[in-house]
Amino acid sequence: MAGAATTPFPVEGKVALITGAGSGINFCFASLLLSKGCNVLIADLALRPEAQTLPERYSSKSDSKPRAIFQQTDVTQWTQLQRAFTTCLDTFNSIDIVCPGAGVFEPPFSNFWIPPGSAQSTDAPNSNNYTTLDINVTHPIRATQMAIAEFLNPRDTSAVPKASPSNPKRVILTSSIAGQTYGLPTPLYFASKHAIIAFTRSLGALESTLGIRVNAVAPGVVKTPLWTEHEEKLKWVDQEKDVWVTPEEIAAAMLRLLTEDDLVGGTVLEVGSQASRVVPAFMNPGPRGEGMGISHGEKAVEEVFKALGMEGWGKGEGR
Repeated sequence: MAGAATTPFPVEGKVALITGAGSGINFCFASLLLSKGCNVLIADLALRPEAQTLPERYSSKSDSKPRAIFQQTDVTQWTQLQRAFTTCLDTFNSIDIVCPGAGVFEPPFSNFWIPPGSAQSTDAPNSNNYTTLDINVTHPIRATQMAIAEFLNPRDTSAVPKASPSNPKRVILTSSIAGQTYGLPTPLYFASKHAIIAFTRSLGALESTLGIRVNAVAPGVVKTPLWTEHEEKLKWVDQEKDVWVTPEEIAAAMLRLLTEDDLVGGTVLEVGSQASRVVPAFMNPGPRGEGMGISHGEKAVEEVFKALGMEGWGKGEGR
């Protein structure tokens, strides 16, 4: 990792582009930034009712007040990602923070154990891609690339200086404790979160030379719609025994990653219930503490073997 940043990074007056802020962790992160005086563009397919209040509540065009705007965005489409960047620049003239946080938890429509061509899958056998990986890996990588391009080559160079150690910028990615472990039931999800950790660490050196900090948050088991609105996964949790991490706890950790000097580029910050730790690149003991696991993972494993026992598994239409 690079050395600690020397230029403070208060978020007041900054501009953030956040994907996936229509719900869950990223909604809480957007809300927190707005409460601190940061302008936010929310890029998502839609806004849940709680998120719809943000553009309404933060609608002032006054320079002294933060503003929230929504840009409908399918993050798997690079043209739509670019449109989100363009809208942000058209509205605010600059971008300081990019958080490509949209993600999925290996849903039935794009799941290793429900192959392309299966009735529940929307991944076509001839599409040459898995939507889960498009959302969880390709989208944050491409958004980071777009962010760095804008940071180093701002549209309005007369008003917006390029990124440098004295004019720092931020990219914050979303991994998971899954990025340190593995599991049979959701292999695409685990693989995607490992990828984000490696990608984050690989870009750590950008901060000391260019002023661009790229780091990642690694949440535990967070009570968001990715769990609570998917019965097939919620039954893996013991509601009386297991401890949830709140999305607000993750949002607070993400703010720390933006602002604290010692959380330098390449940092991966694990966040559990009322606890956090920097994940070491080597000799990592793995996730520890409350909010780091589920009690009924064996049910998920049983479901996998049940699926594999079905005649013709993986021989869907078009194969």
